[in-house]
Amino acid sequence: MVKVETHPEWYPNAKVYCDGQLIMKVGSTKPRLNVDIWSGNHPFYTGSQKILDSEGRVERFMRKYGITNQEE
Repeated sequence: MVKVETHPEWYPNAKVYCDGQLIMKVGSTKPRLNVDIWSGNHPFYTGSQKILDSEGRVERFMRKYGITNQEE
């Protein structure tokens, strides 16, 4: 016996919007998708991301626990 209406409706051309602008069309179970961030405006992908950590983690660990360089 086949169950009727077990799967949601499929929209092959669902529209994805970011800040009110159409970004792309994808397949989805909803006809319209609203996103806040996508690869076109994310700092990592656009190259505008800045690294705030100016000191390395190893150096910070060494200074915190008073470990000195043993090679000298």
